[in-house]
Amino acid sequence: MMPDTPDGSEAVELMKALIRNACVNTGEPTSGHEIRSVRTIQEYLGDQGTVVEPIPGRASVIYRVEGTEPNRQTLLLIPHLDVVPATAADWSHDPFAGEEDGGFVWGRGAVDMLNVTAAMIVVFRWIRDGIIPAPIGDVILACVADEEAGGVYGAKHLVEEHWDLVACDYVLTEVAGPTLGTAGHRSLPVTVAEKGPMWRTVTAGGISGHGSQPYGRSNAVLSLSEAFFKIGLAPQPVGITEVWIDFVPHLGLGADLAHMLVDENQIDAAIEIVSEDDPTLARWIHACTHMTLSPNVFKGGTKMNMIPDAAHGDIDIRLLPGQDRADLEDHLRKVLGPDLFEGLELEPVHDMEANGSEAQGPLWDAIGDAAEIHLGTRELAPTLTPVTTDARFFRDLGIPAYGVGLFDDAISFPEMLAMFHGVDERITAASVRTTTRFLASVVTAFSERIRVIE
Repeated sequence: MMPDTPDGSEAVELMKALIRNACVNTGEPTSGHEIRSVRTIQEYLGDQGTVVEPIPGRASVIYRVEGTEPNRQTLLLIPHLDVVPATAADWSHDPFAGEEDGGFVWGRGAVDMLNVTAAMIVVFRWIRDGIIPAPIGDVILACVADEEAGGVYGAKHLVEEHWDLVACDYVLTEVAGPTLGTAGHRSLPVTVAEKGPMWRTVTAGGISGHGSQPYGRSNAVLSLSEAFFKIGLAPQPVGITEVWIDFVPHLGLGADLAHMLVDENQIDAAIEIVSEDDPTLARWIHACTHMTLSPNVFKGGTKMNMIPDAAHGDIDIRLLPGQDRADLEDHLRKVLGPDLFEGLELEPVHDMEANGSEAQGPLWDAIGDAAEIHLGTRELAPTLTPVTTDARFFRDLGIPAYGVGLFDDAISFPEMLAMFHGVDERITAASVRTTTRFLASVVTAFSERIRVIE
């Protein structure tokens, strides 16, 4: 980075503005209203960019800085603009006020992912305005809609319908997290892989009749209730992945516990041990080492005095690398039993296997270069996230994608995990500034790394 690089404070103010735009994505096509944040970005950059709006209000905006040399590798920065809902009564600060208090910026999206979104927008302006060295390959900024509901109106739409706008060789996106380890040894988590969402809508059938005469009737609500009870309480299939094995030493939990955490026969006992002191970390470890199935929505019946002939529910299912649809079906058949399983209809909502990128190559090395500058170490912790991001649309095309930021120690790794879609989401203003400077260093180092590639 150049010596006169700003400190990144403008990213803090931009993040506050994005929080206040309240681009809440409920999953309904008419929610989100990301056009509000697109206008904020246009005003900040003084440039309209290229706006893609597949349906009214669900807008993404794309910008490009051309590199100084033709045919060099292109880097895409792809943050999202939408956030999940928040119930104000549960929060200590208004979730959509973007307040700064006690060194923290509070609000929905402060962690997921408007902090990094603001940082990437500022870094792009620094590139465009020559505040940091001009890249030798193109740099694209695509601020996208609808990440929180599958990217249908955002990244997925761009990849499938407007590839010319986002065609790239490498991707930076989410998830970012605080450093890991002990006081004497720190490492920076870099998201390299994510679980595959295989959400299912489940329908159970029955025979309608008068509610006063239930004997001998087939009640759809009871059938679906039984299925959800069994699915929710059954032990979930274990999967110990290479990414997890590589990640565990960075947690700094001690040799004995670390050994248990990579043993499929001891992982559940290890999670119980961790949960005694840190239930949030235990929950995350479970998600990173198990196929997870969470029945979250149930709808059945139409009238108090009618036996329901249909009931519907939604299950959030996430598969690990190495698990597939056959593994899911085998698990459900085993848990439910053949009769109940065959009596249900399972309709895919999302149907994607896990994805990941190798922890190598010029962008990976550039992240290490930036870590060495800002942390004094290039120790990186390749990380699997149990959530789903826009990275999958690019990894499916063989394009490496990583998520990274640089935060201070005011919030621990487990504490930040609890804030994703949780209450009192917040991040220090200092972390937003350091993430901005860090990502600027990543972009600069990436340019230097690809300079030496023939």
